[in-house]
Amino acid sequence: MAKPETRLGLVRRARRMNRILADTYPDAHCELDFGSPLELLVATILSAQCTDKRVNMVTPILFAKYPTVEDYAAADRTEMEEIIKSTGFFRAKTNSIIGMAQAVCDLHGGVVPNKLKDLVKLPGVGRKTANVVLGNAFDVPGLTVDTHFQRLVRRFGWTDETDPVKIEHIVGELIPKREWTVFSHRVIWHGRRICHSRKPACGVCPLAALCPSFGTGPTGADEARKLVRSGPFS
Repeated sequence: MAKPETRLGLVRRARRMNRILADTYPDAHCELDFGSPLELLVATILSAQCTDKRVNMVTPILFAKYPTVEDYAAADRTEMEEIIKSTGFFRAKTNSIIGMAQAVCDLHGGVVPNKLKDLVKLPGVGRKTANVVLGNAFDVPGLTVDTHFQRLVRRFGWTDETDPVKIEHIVGELIPKREWTVFSHRVIWHGRRICHSRKPACGVCPLAALCPSFGTGPTGADEARKLVRSGPFS
């Protein structure tokens, strides 16, 4: 019977897995297209329950029509809904974007804030969205605990938690802070390409030797290889 993993053993295994993911996905990055903190904030709000690919098809039109935060704050709701309709939940997303922009104008002088405590107070902005913006627009390290991230760290045996905030803190103690943002991208890329929800490609997974969930999907290389998605997903 195998001995329970020690805390030190878990930290070492987590960091080895991170290094393997870094070698596997050396160009991992945010797959939402943006040119400013405001654009990333809007794109991330739109990405809820929607693919990055779909968001990136919509945002060029949206960004051109609303180049400033003041433009979003004063936007005609019907016009915005029509532009973002294909991203799903478009009425709620329109409310969030207009409300966010009005709050940025009223509370932050029209400048997207660069602190977590300020971002999460904006309409439609939770910790996940805030960390995406902090990490990718402001170079402030943050963990993006989306559905891929949650699924994978549980499969990795790093935690049994299901609460995103608890997961964020647990993983934050395993991975060096300076790598939080890029680590999030690596995990998300791995979840999109190999470690799928229903049928992971275990037989070709570079983390197989370190993953306690090996065997959740096909372990034969030929069968597993057919499940790999090459991306990009943007």
